[in-house]
Amino acid sequence: MLSRLKNQIWDTIVSWLIAIPEANQNMSAINNQEKLLSELKPADVILFEGRTRVGDIIKLITLSPWIHSALYIGRLDQIEDPLLAKRIRKFYDGAENEQLVIESLLGYGTVVRPMKDYLHDNLRICRPTYLEKKDRQKVVCFAAEHLGLAYDVRQLLDLARFLFPYGILPRHWRSTLFQHNAGKPTHVVCSGMIARCFQSVHYPILPIVVTKDHKKKKIYKRNFRLFVPADFDYSPYFDIVKYPELHVSSTRAHQYLPWEHEVPNVELEQPIAVARKTTQLNGDTL
Repeated sequence: MLSRLKNQIWDTIVSWLIAIPEANQNMSAINNQEKLLSELKPADVILFEGRTRVGDIIKLITLSPWIHSALYIGRLDQIEDPLLAKRIRKFYDGAENEQLVIESLLGYGTVVRPMKDYLHDNLRICRPTYLEKKDRQKVVCFAAEHLGLAYDVRQLLDLARFLFPYGILPRHWRSTLFQHNAGKPTHVVCSGMIARCFQSVHYPILPIVVTKDHKKKKIYKRNFRLFVPADFDYSPYFDIVKYPELHVSSTRAHQYLPWEHEVPNVELEQPIAVARKTTQLNGDTL
């Protein structure tokens, strides 16, 4: 009885956290989503600005607009590895021509979802610059092994405490961030899962670089639990791919953008909010 009550309370909290508050419901993408979707490659990392309440909390924790990350795996009808395709079908029963990602979500765990669910979100592609096709495939396969794992809420709370110098949570709680657990984790968060996949093929994200006595440098893998979505944005080993809604195709084209002389009430808004207002001119190309 007590366990059922605890589960009901937790489900209520999760539902509240993953809901989109009214203030965020009118947020729209500032990218050309059609072009962005057409250029995705397997093992691309997709960053999400997010609109949920838990997203707003993560923005405060990480001091970044990017609150979530997912790994693009391609379309089922284009996956050449039969074992990988079988694994994906176990967790996804939609159309085989849908573009899919693997992601870890609060309230759902590690799942497969179609990109069409995020057409109205502000997205960014982080592409591993030097990763060969065979290693991209290994990253995708390793990500598929995480499907079905629960979302690590404790890690999210510990990360919040770790990133805040004075803490918003009791310090005497034992942190899970630095525990060494051999083998496969049973709980993951979005960025940690993806970081673990790239580390499995020894691809750097933000490695620890150590130089001793001015001699040869040594690099070490960071604890995958310490990664946040913005780290893929900061990493010098990932290219940032953008497709603006208003396409500027020549060196002087910006001079002919449809600027208005006055935009009411804009001086009190955040720059990202101002940028979104320009997306109402969908389809304009120079």
